[in-house]
Amino acid sequence: MQASSPPPYRINIKRGRKLPETSGAADFLRSNEQISPLLPTIRRNAKLQKDCGNLLPAMFEACDVLQLEEGQLTLSAPNAALATKLKQQCPKLQDGLLQRGWQINAIRIKVQVRRKVEPKPYVKQCSLSDRAVKAFDSLENALENTPQNAELRAALHKLVKRHQSGT
Repeated sequence: MQASSPPPYRINIKRGRKLPETSGAADFLRSNEQISPLLPTIRRNAKLQKDCGNLLPAMFEACDVLQLEEGQLTLSAPNAALATKLKQQCPKLQDGLLQRGWQINAIRIKVQVRRKVEPKPYVKQCSLSDRAVKAFDSLENALENTPQNAELRAALHKLVKRHQSGT
């Protein structure tokens, strides 16, 4: 009996249109001669990362699987304190991974400090003309002073003050 190959497209029932089984990026990676041999290793490491995260959810959030070679699992930790805590959990992690079918004889931890990127300060991208600010001010004054309009009036007042002060 010959196994049938899956269809090249799956059908999205909600929309009624066909979607490609893979993304353009995955197709590119498969077609690239230098990168395509790495895909099985990437998939294995991603699956191992997920299993480690399931076994130690709170602790493994900031850690990564670096490699699995000859039964030795290498993990990265962002600082020495977390590496120490992770080292204490290695027997539990190793047992859990063995139960999930991973052949791991040893676990090694590397401290890899990540450079923290500072967020860029917010730059105001829009400025209103004096005429627009006056229009918002007159709108605020023209609205009835009712509970339904209170939030709108407060927002208009804040907008006018912010643009009058130039910040």
